[in-house]
Amino acid sequence: MGIPLSLFLVAGGAILAFAVTDNANGIDLYAVGWILMAAGVVLLVLSLIMWDSWAGGGFWNRGPGPRRRQPPY
Repeated sequence: MGIPLSLFLVAGGAILAFAVTDNANGIDLYAVGWILMAAGVVLLVLSLIMWDSWAGGGFWNRGPGPRRRQPPY
């Protein structure tokens, strides 16, 4: 869920920062867009760093499985 949420934050922030031309009283939409994009990038990086630990310790480094008996020919 981290990667889709981070992409959503980056896209929403980009829309606010670059596409919205309206003004809101008391809030800077340009700054909010950049903050959302930064939060999305941080979340994306953290999700990719934590991706390795989601599989559990040593999941990918188990080595070869048990040897199978060769069928007699």
